[in-house]
Amino acid sequence: MGKLYIAEYAQADHSTAKEPPLAEQTITYAGASVQCSNAFHGSTRLIRVHTDAICSIAIGGDPTATTNTRRMAANTTEYFGAESGQRIAAIANT
Repeated sequence: MGKLYIAEYAQADHSTAKEPPLAEQTITYAGASVQCSNAFHGSTRLIRVHTDAICSIAIGGDPTATTNTRRMAANTTEYFGAESGQRIAAIANT
């Protein structure tokens, strides 16, 4: 079982997100796709995603992650463009 840590930002300044985040969420995932509980904030344009275990993620209006969607290695952090109302989903991968 892994955890996905999500921070939402309204904007970025060059290559860094402007702190503090608008919202933060954590989801716990395993062998089935799990979505974050709250849709992204109305001003969210950028999300920071950190995973502590290997997973695959999907971002969208009602996303479902599968082991064929974008993969993140354990203990990595990535930034993605996002929109208000979207969610992120994660599933364990190898």
